Amino acid sequence: KQWYQRRVRADKVSHNPFKRLRKFFTMLYSSMRQGGRAVFQLYPESPKQMELITEQATRCGFTGGVVVDYPNSTKAKKIFLCLFAGVPVLGAQLPRALGTEGEDTVQYSNERQTGKKRKRGEISKKEWIQNKKQRRRVQGKEVTMDSKYTGRKRKPKF
Repeated sequence: KQWYQRRVRADKVSHNPFKRLRKFFTMLYSSMRQGGRAVFQLYPESPKQMELITEQATRCGFTGGVVVDYPNSTKAKKIFLCLFAGVPVLGAQLPRALGTEGEDTVQYSNERQTGKKRKRGEISKKEWIQNKKQRRRVQGKEVTMDSKYTGRKRKPKF
């Protein structure tokens, strides 16, 4: 849980993060069946804190590890602690992290990208607007009147 991460720090002398984490993971382990899975999204303040959490989880009998989605991003980076209760079931493995494949290569194309082009079979912009206005009139909605300027581009004003 996200609230539990805040309590890993020792705010007071009486707070002991080792005991707190040990108690949490032993209770979690006892409530899960063999091969069960648990995933936590964490926001550790330091790598030392993450190491403490994973160490306490493995001491309580969990297997698994840490998965980092989008490791090179500062805003989109997400850290997950994936735990398996006891020995994982055959074929159970850590999920793959997002944003890690194809990091070294960049897509390159010699073609120039242009805006969307209308195909010949499609209707014009003005016809599409008039059809939409007609549909809204049939629905009983209020629609502005058609004019000779309907569907035209507005000139830029500075």
